[in-house]
Order: sequence, then C-alpha cells, then structure tokens
Amino acid sequence: MGAQQIIESVNQHQLKTDLPKIFVGDTVNVHSRIIEGEKERIQVFQGVIIARSGRGINETITVRRIVDGQGVERIFPLHSPRVAKIETIRHGDTRRSKLYFLRDRVGKSRRLRDRRRKLKHTEGVKLSQR
Repeated sequence: MGAQQIIESVNQHQLKTDLPKIFVGDTVNVHSRIIEGEKERIQVFQGVIIARSGRGINETITVRRIVDGQGVERIFPLHSPRVAKIETIRHGDTRRSKLYFLRDRVGKSRRLRDRRRKLKHTEGVKLSQR
C-alpha cells in the first residue's frame, strides 16, 4: 500500500456523509459554528456558490453574498467540523463551473435563472398550443 493510499484511507473516516447535493449556482444557507471564549453559537451565511474546488477532505466551496452594497465572499471547507449544516434554498441554472463573473455584476443582472424554470416554461407552451 502506497503512502497516498494510506493518507486517503485515514481521511475517509473524517468525511461527512450527510452533505446535500450542492452545485455551483445554488443559493445555500451555511450554518457555521462560531466559538467566542467558552460560548458557542451558530451563524448562518446565505449566498450563491460561485466556486467549488478540491476533492476529498480538502473540498471547499466559495459562497458570495451582498451586504450593504458590498460583496462578501467566504470559503468553507465542506468536511470541517465548524460547518454544522448546509441547506439548499434554490438551484441556479448555470453553464459554468466557476461564476467569478458575478463579481462584476450589479442589480438584477446578478441573479441566476432557476433550474426548475425550464420545466414551467415547457408546461406553459403546451397549454398555449391547445
């Protein structure tokens, strides 16, 4: 057994199994544990996933949101014990794996289409053809 295989087998036990299916373009709530002194609390960070990188124990997501007109990005390691929970709010329809172009967008152009919108659109066409 090689050194790389030993490292991967050790890391395999530390991977989270309860992660939802998340993709780039999804709007998510990331519940992160904040420890201040002896107190621990959960803080929710809601935003759009603009990047996903790494694999295994090193996998991270970059989440972007707008606060008071300023863009704020945070990088969360997916398998970290500091990340309590990840909830998917809506699925965005994207064609790219990295959405760095959203950094330059302002206003309504910053929004992404909903992935389910395609289904609703085709249903509307069928109704109008009758």
